[in-house]
Amino acid sequence: MRRPIEQGFTLIELLVALAVFSLVVLALLNLAGENTRTAQLLEARTLAAMVAENAAIDALIAPEPPALGETEGQVQLGDQAWIWRRTTSPADQGLLRIEIRVQGWDGPQTLAEVTVFRGGA
Repeated sequence: MRRPIEQGFTLIELLVALAVFSLVVLALLNLAGENTRTAQLLEARTLAAMVAENAAIDALIAPEPPALGETEGQVQLGDQAWIWRRTTSPADQGLLRIEIRVQGWDGPQTLAEVTVFRGGA
């Protein structure tokens, strides 16, 4: 007597395939979450760099050079509040070194930093 040809998968094979599939889905979800966090950080750093560059340009084009020492200000950009700190110190040959650091409103971490030099010390 002939045995019928078996077709399909056994229950164990289906359970193993389902377990492998679920591991792949979990890895992809983790990757998507990581991509979202990275995109948010990149957006914050890009906006902070714009704030730092704007503050540097303001210091460079002002009629009078900025006063020596530290100055702090706030600016609104991209529906967020940013805090910038400008430190002005003398440099060689009559130049001023102007360092600008920008942080978000919600934390002390510096997200962008720009250093420029200006004459007029």
